[in-house]
Amino acid sequence: MLLRRDPTTCSDQQVLFPRGDLGELDQLPTDILFQILRLLGPKEVAKLSVICKSLRFFVSDNRLWLHFLQTHQSDPSWDSVFFAETNLTSGYPLPSLVGQRPQLSFKHIYGERAQVPGAIIIDGGSGYCKFGWSKYACPSGRSATFLEFGNIESPMYTRLRHFFATIYNRMQVKPNKQPVIVSIPICHYEDTESARASRRQLKDAICASLFDLNVPAVCAVNQATLALYAAKRTSGIAVNIVFNGKVMRKIGVEVVGLGALKVTGFLKEKMQQNNLNFQSLYTVRALKENLCYVALDYEAELLKQNTQASFQAEVDGWFTLSKERFQTAEVLFKPHLAGMQAMGLHQAIALCMEHCHSAELPGDNDWYKTVVLSGGTACLPGLAERLEKELHALLPPYMSNGIRVMPPPYGADTQWFGAKMIGNLSTFPGPWCVEKKNFRQKPRLSLIW
Repeated sequence: MLLRRDPTTCSDQQVLFPRGDLGELDQLPTDILFQILRLLGPKEVAKLSVICKSLRFFVSDNRLWLHFLQTHQSDPSWDSVFFAETNLTSGYPLPSLVGQRPQLSFKHIYGERAQVPGAIIIDGGSGYCKFGWSKYACPSGRSATFLEFGNIESPMYTRLRHFFATIYNRMQVKPNKQPVIVSIPICHYEDTESARASRRQLKDAICASLFDLNVPAVCAVNQATLALYAAKRTSGIAVNIVFNGKVMRKIGVEVVGLGALKVTGFLKEKMQQNNLNFQSLYTVRALKENLCYVALDYEAELLKQNTQASFQAEVDGWFTLSKERFQTAEVLFKPHLAGMQAMGLHQAIALCMEHCHSAELPGDNDWYKTVVLSGGTACLPGLAERLEKELHALLPPYMSNGIRVMPPPYGADTQWFGAKMIGNLSTFPGPWCVEKKNFRQKPRLSLIW
């Protein structure tokens, strides 16, 4: 018998491996046997389980199938698979996990995931849409968001249908082949009857336009929730407050009118003041994404003599920015610099944390101390560090201790990768999707918002 520690659990439980019926292979160290099995591949290894009891134990080892999950499927790391299969398989709403993580058979999970059809993922985003198949390593294409499709005075359903049809044409796939995961834009934040009605209306329009294209099933998920999943979290603050996968509107959602367009617009004004000419707003956005950063100490940064950097835009050529590089992002913390009467980002998040602390929800009292940044502007260098510094300065120690601000784990594509986790689950599409017949029977069916 061979004793070993199971690496996929948090316990020190010892697992027995029977030896004695492998012939000459009994003389090989266990690590060498695992290396041989890894070289065979998943299909060949699965066939070995019927040969003898010893091989059946070896080929059921989680370490082996974690290796296959990483090398033969499109998931970036085994911990992403482990998080998804531990927390997300039951669909929405997520269960509150108490105690130790459940034991997982990654051999079974590999087999189930290999049969999952995957999903078409359409992430609207704030600046542009990302789309692709969940089995892809990354989004396969980008386009304008649905808000930019068609005549702005056209009905929402018409614009959405045009938008989704365009995405399917670009991907060259038929809508009736696979389920679709759509990220729902973060809008109509308030917990009021009119806001709830607006959210339902948008969800119904999205689902109706997709089902009329003969999509078999739809999974609609809030963008903030997807950002948390991509960061391997189910609770935290990501633009909206999210607890166990559900946006907690009743606790209080603080709205700050400082999105990507406002920050880009502020840089545009600064460039015009300095006589920097450009033809397209896309040039300004490219400069923001490639040259701008967040100063850890704004006043000290102003005193620096040399803050210049240059970038060559695709259409307008070379640009050199100096103090505009950090003044642009400072509007996130000091909106008055852009003439706006609003809270700074750090103030809004601190207020959200105070609401969460007062709510006394069951489970971990520190769940709200995880702040996940998402979106293109959130990728600005230094934003996470500055935000964490400001939160520590604003909040009392009993609330600020343990705060962690996480940069977007996959950059501007973070929500797309959160949806990818769902689309590749061993239980997908079952608990996550709504089918056409159910939507027609219950047009007000509450999809994930």
